[in-house]
Amino acid sequence: MLARQRQERILEIIRADGGARVSELIELLGVSDMTVRRDLEVLASRGLVARVHGGATEVAPRSTYEPGFTVKSGLQSEEKRAIARAAAALVEPGSAVAISAGTTTFALARELLAVPDLTVVTNSVPVAQLFHESPRKDVTLVLTGGVRTPSDALVGPVSVAALRTLHTDWLFLGVHGLDAQAGLTTPNLAEADTDRALVSCARRLVVLADSTKWNVVGLSTIAGLDEVDVLVTDDGLDQAACTVLADAVGRLVVTSPDTDEHELGRTPGELS
Repeated sequence: MLARQRQERILEIIRADGGARVSELIELLGVSDMTVRRDLEVLASRGLVARVHGGATEVAPRSTYEPGFTVKSGLQSEEKRAIARAAAALVEPGSAVAISAGTTTFALARELLAVPDLTVVTNSVPVAQLFHESPRKDVTLVLTGGVRTPSDALVGPVSVAALRTLHTDWLFLGVHGLDAQAGLTTPNLAEADTDRALVSCARRLVVLADSTKWNVVGLSTIAGLDEVDVLVTDDGLDQAACTVLADAVGRLVVTSPDTDEHELGRTPGELS
């Protein structure tokens, strides 16, 4: 296969799935790691894809586009683990926590397996399965029910009705995009309704979003940035974005995938 043919095939894969990991492309195309990375750089230089840690994503995805759980789980994996570790440190034993669907929130759920005596409310099939299969007996698991989306979220009227009578200490929310004007967004209208119900049932809202989510706008707004108590992201976010977010949210936590250290922004009194 010629380089141009190979690059066109890579572009087809990324456009079909919204993104691709280097490891997947190596297996699909039968070429070396260096060849795939070189092809991705060529495509990125032509403005056809966006390079991210571990692979590449579609450029300026449509506001209604929603990649599947498997595709998203392979992107920014180290950043997501660092974000999850920092977010899990907020949770004390005996807490009631709501966890939305998403790959970063799934990473958080793995970290929360070490926190005793939790009540977990979730609309995420993978999160529910993780806790269900855990040998721990001190977790009360509440799965909302609803219609399943490509991101393995349960959404819709059934899910919203289940959440209306619940009250949790924390909500850990994964989002499709963050924007100064649009706020927290998702491409799925039914998921937006369910996420808003999750926000309403929690005392404190923690958003988990890696730096690639900044300036991404989905079809529907879940909440404004000023409604966020804590935003946990990674150090790939530029200084200008950090300044905007630190002024908008209650607390900004910037993590590094290379260390366990994180930097805190301003903190309101109720979260001290």
